Amino acid sequence: METRRFNEEAGNLGDDVVILTISMDLPFAQKRWCGAAGVEKVITLSAHRDAAFGQAYGVLIKELRLLARAVFVLDPKGTIQYIQLVKELTEEPDYGAVLDAVKKLL
Repeated sequence: METRRFNEEAGNLGDDVVILTISMDLPFAQKRWCGAAGVEKVITLSAHRDAAFGQAYGVLIKELRLLARAVFVLDPKGTIQYIQLVKELTEEPDYGAVLDAVKKLL
């Protein structure tokens, strides 16, 4: 859901913005989904091998081996400037708030 939406928004944000999607899905499944969904402007990364990313960022749902839906906006130095943790896996993030946070850094 959010990967598709952020892919649509990527063109409006300029070349200095890099959008990453990180999930516990296997890389081949990510690639297949991105191809079917037409996602070309978002870099997908897999945390399937180990749960280090989820543990480090506090988004690991250990019992389900999933990552919670969350958005992290980092500045050019790699410092987190904005965090949005979506309460339910079935809900989408507040895109307006995320995009506002990104635009403030441009």
